[in-house]
This record gives sequence, C-alpha cells and structure tokens, in this order.
Amino acid sequence: MTATSVYPNAPDLTADDYIVVGLATCFLKEEGELHEVKIAEPIPSAALEAIVKGIPTSYEFARAAKIGDVLQGDTPKMLSEFPAEAQFCDEFVERLFAATRTYKRRPEATEIISVGSTYRELNYSTERKRVLNSENIVKTEDNVKQHSYTHQVL
Repeated sequence: MTATSVYPNAPDLTADDYIVVGLATCFLKEEGELHEVKIAEPIPSAALEAIVKGIPTSYEFARAAKIGDVLQGDTPKMLSEFPAEAQFCDEFVERLFAATRTYKRRPEATEIISVGSTYRELNYSTERKRVLNSENIVKTEDNVKQHSYTHQVL
C-alpha cells in the first residue's frame, strides 16, 4: 500500500518520510550584545553526515523523526525532546521539505539515526557564533584591487 501525500506544496512527500531535526544554539544581536536562542531546524543529509564525523557544530543534538511527527498540515509541531524555549527556524516548513528530499536521494543517510532516536555525540561548539540577524555591510575598502592586465588576453 502506498502512502498518499498530505502536503499540497510537496506532493512528492508523505507523512511517513524520514527527517532529522536539530536543536541549534544561535544568537541574536541587539544593541551590540549577543543573546542566545535555541532553534529547531531541519538538517539535510549531507550536513548530518558531516556533523556525525566530528566537525564542530552549533547543534546540541539531532532527532530523527517522520514528517508527520513535526508537521500537521502546514503547521510545525515541536518534538517533545526539545526545550520549551526552542523556536522554529525561519521558513521551517520549506526547509523541512527540502531536507526530506535529501534523505530520499541518499537513503543510506537514514541509517545514521533511526526514527525516534536522538543523536547526542556531536562536537557541539559555539566558538563560531551563528548570529541570525547580522548584517553584512560591504564597503569600498573591501574591494579587491586587480592588476590592469587581469582581464586582458596576453
């Protein structure tokens, strides 16, 4: 029996499809000070494969689930393992669908964490802070000086 899609914006996905959601420690910059926030966000398969190999990550843990566990219709639902103060990332539903498709392309990645399990052996670090509301202001001094002959055919 094949499952039918319940997501009009993602007809290729079903409530039984595999997804990993991580709890990330991020920061908001307000009046020059950084304030810590906990963010629940989907983790694509390539990112999961990298972080379980030990690269430093802002994720405290990763939880494997089915889409139906974290999404009812178009409304995100926080997993019970996440703290009460956790917030969903921006564009959570769209990112959830995109990340789910990565596991459909690489089904071997679904074997890293079994559905319903939480992976906590991550190299958690906030040394490189993820600032969510930072602005990248480009200045004239940032331009790289090029030699006059850079674009000439010699």
